[in-house]
Amino acid sequence: QVQLVESGGGLVQPGGSLRLSCAASGSIFSIYLMNWYRQAPGKQRELVASITSYGSTNYADSVKGRFTISSDNAKNTVHLQMNSLKPEDTAVYYCNIKSPSGYYWGQGTQVTVSS
Repeated sequence: QVQLVESGGGLVQPGGSLRLSCAASGSIFSIYLMNWYRQAPGKQRELVASITSYGSTNYADSVKGRFTISSDNAKNTVHLQMNSLKPEDTAVYYCNIKSPSGYYWGQGTQVTVSS
């Protein structure tokens, strides 16, 4: 069984920063891909950023230049550094991984950007 635990969400003012973390544990032998998704109220879940086991990254256009995804493969962790946050970044952020045994999701962490 695989478990993902996210942390680092919270309330921040526009222009501020937050760093999300996700730790994977359990029967994980390898991870192909680690992703951050988000879902705002009334909207579909969207992919925010991805990082492969080789370190290749991909970002949604809306966060390019502001968010940075990174990973520690030895610790099965992934981070999302979010800078210059905007009110439209408000959402529940979910960690997601792709492993040989399938896809797994975390429980989500709330990020609220408001003055």
